[in-house]
Amino acid sequence: MERPALDKQSRVQATSYLRWKRTIETIFSLGLLVVLSPLLLLICIGIKFSNWQAPIIFKQVRVGKNEATFVMYKFRTMVPDADQLLGRYLDKNEIEGAMFKLKKDPRVTRLGRFLRKTSLDELPQLINVLKGEMALVGPRPPLEREVVSYSEKDKQRLCVTPGCTGLWQVSGRNELSFQEMVALDLYYINNLSWLLDLKIIMKTIGVVFLPKGAF
Repeated sequence: MERPALDKQSRVQATSYLRWKRTIETIFSLGLLVVLSPLLLLICIGIKFSNWQAPIIFKQVRVGKNEATFVMYKFRTMVPDADQLLGRYLDKNEIEGAMFKLKKDPRVTRLGRFLRKTSLDELPQLINVLKGEMALVGPRPPLEREVVSYSEKDKQRLCVTPGCTGLWQVSGRNELSFQEMVALDLYYINNLSWLLDLKIIMKTIGVVFLPKGAF
């Protein structure tokens, strides 16, 4: 897979950054899981009370770095048979490109809408970070069916480890088109730095408390 071109100085900076990124994000993710454990437990109880027989965690195969697949974890925000119902709503897709988004998706539960709007449904992905499958910051990992329709330019967003949050999520999220998302991801990849990651993390905190563009 072709990676976006970097000049010599940028390559040196990126190498140093990537060498420490995995270690620091692992430690930070473990700390977050410990600190947020009461909130995680509360969310688990809420999801279980909504449907005792349905799972709390939603597992889905995603495409990560260099097109390697892995199982991504999220809190369940939809009815248990959501995948089987998807075909009914594909023609109502509200976002252009290789993604499916529906603002008032009837498959999403009442609690699920709150979790999605605040991005709290993404918290189990801290486990993916600990496993090395994801980073705290990076492009969002797409579905396999989405990658099938990717152009070579689109695939460039798969040359780095996918993240729990990224430039797309803090720049408009679902209000942006697919191509705008790709452009933001390529900008991120070409400008890898601790400062950019810190800015994205700080903006992510703002998105949780003042959600916009999430559905």
